[in-house]
Amino acid sequence: MVKFLQSLLGISVTATSERELDTDTVRRIARRLEELPPDRARFLAAFAFILARVANADRTISQEESRRMEEIVAEFAGVGEEQAVLVVELAKSQERLFGGTEGFLVTRQFNQLATRAEKEQLLHCLFAVSAADDTITLDEENEIRRIATLLGFSHAEFSRVRSTYNEKRRILQSVP
Repeated sequence: MVKFLQSLLGISVTATSERELDTDTVRRIARRLEELPPDRARFLAAFAFILARVANADRTISQEESRRMEEIVAEFAGVGEEQAVLVVELAKSQERLFGGTEGFLVTRQFNQLATRAEKEQLLHCLFAVSAADDTITLDEENEIRRIATLLGFSHAEFSRVRSTYNEKRRILQSVP
């Protein structure tokens, strides 16, 4: 609305830079990724935070989940193990401190930064992190569903990805 009014009044309208849209969480994590181009660092910061968001959905981040997040971040970003550990620790810390308020904002930012293929890759990674301790809890599954919705996935698309992890879903483990 403001931009519309500015244009009607003949006031110059400049596009908001991606940096201005960064959340505090993304900025804090991205600062630690100095060797990466700024756009890639922001992307990775949001990616790692969303992984931590799912790992902490049941209010516990297991060692297996942490280790899986580190492997995924190292592989996805092409960074060394030391840097991956640092990024994951920062993401977990930010999730524990600000997860409730930042979760939506960071996921929305990731949605703007990522391609459709990267979003689908993230969805698979979220299930992989949740399954790291051999069980995907209902809390974790519900959190992944919320993220998938924010990323624009239909229920059918979400279900297709989820089905590849059926053997790890707690809700299905009790079904004979």
